[in-house]
Amino acid sequence: MGALPVFRWRLAPDGYATRRQLRARGLRPGAQPVAAQLKRPRRRRGPLVAYLYRIDLARPVRPMTPGRWRAHAAMMRARRLCPQCRTDAGYCIPRSLGMCVPCAESGPQRAAYPLRLSSCEES
Repeated sequence: MGALPVFRWRLAPDGYATRRQLRARGLRPGAQPVAAQLKRPRRRRGPLVAYLYRIDLARPVRPMTPGRWRAHAAMMRARRLCPQCRTDAGYCIPRSLGMCVPCAESGPQRAAYPLRLSSCEES
């Protein structure tokens, strides 16, 4: 198997596109493998790499079915539900807090998992 062709940034020939460019055209890569790479050199780190796919082999984006919409709505609803007060926060709960902002700001809460004492605190 040969190596992928590598093009410099902004110098890819016509007929190739990144995933985002395909999506903007209403396409998806489908089952095709990566056809080429774009490399953008950087001064202090390794180069930025973008993978290119052939436009002629791309397939149309699959439409959202009613079942997929329901599943997506259920997933987003679960991300908005505060485990502390059991209400819909109206936004996605930050994973760093683990609860809605008013519950986090209301003061110290009992931890779901008790903290383990270090060896110097046990005695």
